[in-house]
Amino acid sequence: MRIGELSRETGVAVRLLRYYEEQGLLASHRSGGGHRHYGPEAPAAVARVRTLLAAGLPTRVIRDLMPCFAGDGAEVQACVLDHLRDQLAAMDSRIADLTRARAALGGILDASTRALAG
Repeated sequence: MRIGELSRETGVAVRLLRYYEEQGLLASHRSGGGHRHYGPEAPAAVARVRTLLAAGLPTRVIRDLMPCFAGDGAEVQACVLDHLRDQLAAMDSRIADLTRARAALGGILDASTRALAG
């Protein structure tokens, strides 16, 4: 299928499909006229990429995971589960950092509001 067909089938913009290809997340081959053609597995690959992006994974991590999918869904092989656990732990750490920063900013706002009211 051509890129326009893949875009219509997946609901993903052509520009974004080109970006996925540049990042090594999606494979195509070129026709004699230079047009991109995708295999029948492309819609599933796009769906996987979208699922992993929605999970907060960067494209460099997704690229490493693409060969490790088991079946047609978002399930991955056991060999990459530790990598996903590391990503989850890093995300938890960022959330904890943001929670502390939010509390500190809230404290500053509360103190400032009390000072201005008094």
